[in-house]
Amino acid sequence: MKAVVVDAFGGPENVRIAEVEVPRPEAGQVRIRVRAAGLNPVDAGVRAGVFGGEGQRIGLGWDVAGEIDEVGAGVADWTAGQQVVGLHYGTVKPLGTHAEYVVLDATAIAAAPAGVDTATAAGLPLAGLTAARSVDLLGLAPGASVLVTGAAGVVGALAVQLAVRAGLAVTALAGADDEAYLRSLGATGFVRRGEGPAEPVDGVLDTAVLGGPALGFVRDGGVYVGVIPGAAPAAERGIRVVEQEVAADGEHLARLVSLVEAGDLALRVAEVIDLVDAAKAHDRLATPGVRGRIILTP
Repeated sequence: MKAVVVDAFGGPENVRIAEVEVPRPEAGQVRIRVRAAGLNPVDAGVRAGVFGGEGQRIGLGWDVAGEIDEVGAGVADWTAGQQVVGLHYGTVKPLGTHAEYVVLDATAIAAAPAGVDTATAAGLPLAGLTAARSVDLLGLAPGASVLVTGAAGVVGALAVQLAVRAGLAVTALAGADDEAYLRSLGATGFVRRGEGPAEPVDGVLDTAVLGGPALGFVRDGGVYVGVIPGAAPAAERGIRVVEQEVAADGEHLARLVSLVEAGDLALRVAEVIDLVDAAKAHDRLATPGVRGRIILTP
């Protein structure tokens, strides 16, 4: 089968299509025939060597949407033919979801959202779980104020929607052209990129990874949530600084699927690109102003 891999670190030109064996599910796992897979910034980081693994063949891809093709021993809740979405956690792995087939733990998948096309559904797992975990870590009561940086990005837009659902007063920080879109998602305040809120907020969810400047927007004793482990600024002024780390959680993913099905969580696709053009997709990912998830389809 075809799979997207890197053998040496660098730019999009290092992304290649390899012919590899179709994986077999072990006990507690399922094999998925990939119909669509999201391309995430973490894939660019893996490609560039941010997470190590030099000298190995590394498979790319975390998000997947497709149908179960085979189930391993001990899997009782899933059968072949079911449409699912899932998260393949891990930075340095021999095979990711950018392939024709992938094997995941049965606990890492959820039924695909009904009424949503496969390409759109493929953008949910990593971004959705990251946004949901981040909003939970804010720990703020309804009515509290929160600023979401990078709000027009895939994770940021989902975080805006989930924070609004949690009853928080959301201000979105993004480019000027994104204001109308973010207000349509429920943000009641808007700050242009490069500026700050008029008054300190109770919490910041920093999907843009601004670090120290974003911490400066938080009131004394407030909360800062970072989305990349190890990238948060040092705590100051009694601010609680926490970082989310995403996990493959099928039960939590199923709750997000329910929101998508109900029309309460909108997903955004920027472009659908054929798997064999994965290098082109990585080029596109690096283009400023991309709005929505880039999706690869085998």
